[in-house]
Amino acid sequence: MNTTNATAKTEGTVPAQWPPGRTAHASALSLWFLSLVLFWRPLSSLASLSFHDDHSSHILLIPFISAFLIFMKRKQVFRAPRFCPSVGAPLLLIAAVLWYSLETPVSHLRNADHLSAVASFIVLIWTGSFILCYGTCAFRAAAFPMLFLLLMVPLPLDVLQYTVTALQRGSAATCYWLFRLVGVPVIRHGFKFSLPGVDIEVAEQCSGIHSALSLFIAGLLLQHILLEDSWKKVCFSLCIFPIAMFKNAVRIVTIAWLGIHVNPDFFHGQLHRQGGLPFSALAIALLGLLLWLFRRPLGVSTTRAVSRPLGSGVA
Repeated sequence: MNTTNATAKTEGTVPAQWPPGRTAHASALSLWFLSLVLFWRPLSSLASLSFHDDHSSHILLIPFISAFLIFMKRKQVFRAPRFCPSVGAPLLLIAAVLWYSLETPVSHLRNADHLSAVASFIVLIWTGSFILCYGTCAFRAAAFPMLFLLLMVPLPLDVLQYTVTALQRGSAATCYWLFRLVGVPVIRHGFKFSLPGVDIEVAEQCSGIHSALSLFIAGLLLQHILLEDSWKKVCFSLCIFPIAMFKNAVRIVTIAWLGIHVNPDFFHGQLHRQGGLPFSALAIALLGLLLWLFRRPLGVSTTRAVSRPLGSGVA
C-alpha cells in the first residue's frame, strides 16, 4: 500500500515539474523574438558593421557562442527555473527608460558610438529577460555566457583609439628590444625606427588591433573552459594583450629583418599584407604554454619521513 502510494506520488510529481520549465523557455523565446522585432534596425546595422569593419567582425559570432555555452551547461542553468520579477522587471524597466530618454541624444552620436549605446541597451534587455524567466540562480550558473554578450557591443571610437594607441606603444617598445636582441642597429623616434637603409613606422594599421581582439575572445573562452581557479583566470586574461603585442612585434621585426638582409620586397610583399597566420600561431602557442603552466598542479613534497625501528632512539 505504501509502495503504491509512493509510486503514484512520484509519477504525479515528475510531469508537474515540466510545465514551469516549458513555460520559462516559451516566455524567454517570446521576449527574445520581441526584442528582435523592436530592435530590428539597430541589429541590422550591427550585422552590417560586422561585415564591413575589421574591428567589429566578431560581433555576429558572440550571441551564437553565448547560446552554445549556455546549451553546454543547460543542466546546471535550467535545473530549477524560477520566475523572478523582483530583479528581471527592474532591469527591463531601466533599459526601457534609458532607451526612450536617451534615444534623441544617442541618435546624434557618431555611428559607431550610437551602435555601442544601442547594443548595450539590447544586452541589458536580454539579461533582464533571462533573469525574469529563469531567476538569479540560473543567471549565476550562466554568468560567463551572459557577460560574454558584452563583446557584441562595438568599441566606442574613443575607447578604440585608446586601445590602438596602447597596442602601438607596446608593440613599438617590444620591437625596439627585439631589434637590439637580433643585432639590428636601430634608432627609435616614438613609433618610427631608423634601420640600416630604411625607416619604418608602427602605424595604426600595424597596431594588430584586429588580431588582438580575436586573441582576446579566444583567450576568454579558453580560460573559461580549461581553468577553474578565479585568480588563474584573471592572470591568464591579463596576459592576453601583452602576448598580442609580442606577436605583433615579432611580425614587424621579422619582416624588417628579411627586408634588410634578404630582399627589400618583403617590406611590401605578401608576408606584410596577408602573412598574419604564422605569427598568430605563435600567439596561440604562447597561450597554450600559459594554459599548461596554470593547469599544472601545485608541487607537492614527496619527501617522506624515514621510518626507524622501535627502540632505535637515543636514550
